[in-house]
Order: sequence, then C-alpha cells, then structure tokens
Amino acid sequence: MNILLKNSTVILLLLFLIITFLQSGFDKITDWNGNISWLKEHFSKTIFKNIVPLLVGIILVTEIIAGLLCVVGVYEVFSSGKSSIALYGAILSGITLLMLLFGQRLAKDYEGAKTIAVYFIPTIFLVFLLQAQSYHF
Repeated sequence: MNILLKNSTVILLLLFLIITFLQSGFDKITDWNGNISWLKEHFSKTIFKNIVPLLVGIILVTEIIAGLLCVVGVYEVFSSGKSSIALYGAILSGITLLMLLFGQRLAKDYEGAKTIAVYFIPTIFLVFLLQAQSYHF
C-alpha cells in the first residue's frame, strides 16, 4: 500500500497512457480500413498522401509498444518501486504524440493538434516525474 501511495501520480498517469495508446492501437487494428480511408482523405493535400498506410502502421507500432511499456512500468513500480521501464514508456508516448501532432499540423487540422497537446501535457509531466525519481535511486 505504501508503494501505491508514494507513486499514485505516476501510476495514474501511466494508466492514462495505457488506456490512450492501447485503445487507439486496438481501434486501428479492428477498423484498419476505416481508419486508412478517413486518414487518406485527411492527408490528401499533404506530402503524406501516398504513404498513409505506412505511417498509420508506424503509429500503430509505437502506440502499442508505448502502451505495453507503460503496463510493464506499472508492474515494475508495484513490484520493485523502480520506474525505468515506465520512463521508456512515457518517453515513447511523448514521441508518438509529437508524430501525431506533426501530422495534424501538416494537415492544417489545428483543432486536432490542440487535442494532441492536451495529451502531451500529462505525458511530459510524467516524464518529468520519472526523471526526478530516477535521481533518487
């Protein structure tokens, strides 16, 4: 119980990223064609118009890996009180969000970019917390 109380912010933020990225990855897998169709239209006037499936595949892989690293990170925090895997998950989550932000900005979807910024803020806060914790081990 002490580990949970001591690390509640980190655990809650990791759970936030787990839900965000594993659900998003699951959605891409279960509705691949729908996502590709919508995104081809979304990026039709950008340099990405001919490589949308490749880019969605890259995003899918990074989302799943980030989500899984965060799952392992929660386990690591509970089992040992350490957080190195959680930090890797948080960093990859931030990189994934930056890739998504770049795409939204390129597509001139400024509302979509704002939404990604909302996800980026807690992600960067988590990276900050985990980096600060790593100095105490």
